[in-house]
Amino acid sequence: MPTAPDIPLSALVQDEAALVGRAAAGDAQAVRLIIKAHNQRLYRLVRAVLRNNADAEEVLQEAYLKAFTHLAGFSGESSLATWLSRIALNAALMRLRARKRQKRAPEPSLTEAEIIPFPLSSSTIDPERIMAQRQLLQLVEEATDALPESFRLVFVARIIEGLSLEETAALLDLPPATVKTRLHRARKLIRTRLEAQIGPVMIDAFPFAGTRCDRLTEAVIAKLGLGS
Repeated sequence: MPTAPDIPLSALVQDEAALVGRAAAGDAQAVRLIIKAHNQRLYRLVRAVLRNNADAEEVLQEAYLKAFTHLAGFSGESSLATWLSRIALNAALMRLRARKRQKRAPEPSLTEAEIIPFPLSSSTIDPERIMAQRQLLQLVEEATDALPESFRLVFVARIIEGLSLEETAALLDLPPATVKTRLHRARKLIRTRLEAQIGPVMIDAFPFAGTRCDRLTEAVIAKLGLGS
């Protein structure tokens, strides 16, 4: 998806009303900017409902189509982020209800870390460390997916997306006290699940085989003057 080069996204979207107006008038670049600004948050919310990467991407596309088709109806009473989130969330819930009616089981999640970015701290590619990181991220995804839906949505909104208590309550149409309670229970459930599984995975979380082991070995050999 093309993006505007060399211009900070924050500067491009700071005038939300103007951007919405341009998008409603058919400005393709404005549409791209809106999608870029909100894509990750909306994807996470949709996937929190569907627990399936392929379905989440498909539903998010449908939500965008609906939103941009009806953009002229955006009144500005809430933020654009909240308005888009509600459309995406409703689309995901509709898909979930349809899936339940058809009694279709969700497909297995991809093993790639697509939800939570986990950049490497070193430019050196270490296959063992990459695998350990993926394992840890998969545990987090699985623990989140295992939450009851009402807890999962609150957890994703508050912890993964970093929405405030008030923003989460408005998005999910819940009293703030209910958001607090569900978040507390979600954290407890995730902590319990991770504590039960993290031990075996942590054995591989700080690997010292492969590239790292070879590098250390050769450094010691060189300092000892042993050569090859």
